Amino acid sequence: MQHYSIKDIARLSGVSVATVSRVINNNGRFSEETRKKVSTVIQTTGYETNYSAKNLRMNRSDTIGILIPDISNFFFAEITKLLEEKLFAHGYSVIICNTAHDDQREQSYLRTLESKGIDGLIVISGSATFEFTQGNSQKKIPYVCVDRKPADKSKTIFISSDHQQGAYDATKALYHAGCQNPVIAIGTFDTPSMQGRLAGFNAALTNRTSQWGHVFKLSTPAAGTDDLTAYLQRHPQTDGIFAVNDSVALKLHQILRQLAISVPTTMKLIGFDDSPTDEYVTPTLSSVAQNNTELAEQTVIQLLGLIDQTTQPGHEVIVPVKLRLRETS
Repeated sequence: MQHYSIKDIARLSGVSVATVSRVINNNGRFSEETRKKVSTVIQTTGYETNYSAKNLRMNRSDTIGILIPDISNFFFAEITKLLEEKLFAHGYSVIICNTAHDDQREQSYLRTLESKGIDGLIVISGSATFEFTQGNSQKKIPYVCVDRKPADKSKTIFISSDHQQGAYDATKALYHAGCQNPVIAIGTFDTPSMQGRLAGFNAALTNRTSQWGHVFKLSTPAAGTDDLTAYLQRHPQTDGIFAVNDSVALKLHQILRQLAISVPTTMKLIGFDDSPTDEYVTPTLSSVAQNNTELAEQTVIQLLGLIDQTTQPGHEVIVPVKLRLRETS
């Protein structure tokens, strides 16, 4: 099979090498007729650009890294899928790294991504604040943080749903549905999203006179029947639960049924994330919906702006949420 060089493409097209280069890279001035002529020759000859060499010269790889803590989580999986689709539409390939909430694995992935010369990095959630201490690379890699606070806000852009408002709306909805003693079911407090949801819940309680504990602390992410039974024995007046995510809410939904506690007659329940399963349980689960499409769109816009140096770091983007009331409330 004959291998063609860019000089061959220029000769066969009847144009200069510089013009072929402009057509391939889609920059500079050339006519539509020239573009069609060069494109036809490229297609006919099967010419392939040496992207490795070109990217080395241009100091870019057209690749974006994405760090996620748990690929099995509905929100993380959905947002990653949307990001990949939007980045692909902009001509970028994506390397997805599942850190499994492991700091050492995260650092290992960061070194790998840096060695591959990624053009940008998206960091999704995680337990601690994020700091990208770059190693041997001379290339300064732009990054944005989604639902994860950066250690230095001046170096990046923080993008998040309005977790506080969502939790506030959910808690107020429990009151409006007749609850007098709602609680929040939460496991960890060390992520921005969980902190925001706890703050929103507490803000909704501000004008309430009840002084007893309003926090149902989950012993593990998969807290079971014993946890809820023990909590309700200590706090029998509980009549509503705001669960910090749908995984917790659906688990509690199942346990309440096992305990023969009627939902929503005796106990009302609202989750967060509006996962597809919410509409397929009985009774259907009320939940706060994040606008994942807008989150992904803003993340891509902000990151590409940093890469192209048309956007400055040091600010945050907060995306509104929407409460979807169903049968559990």
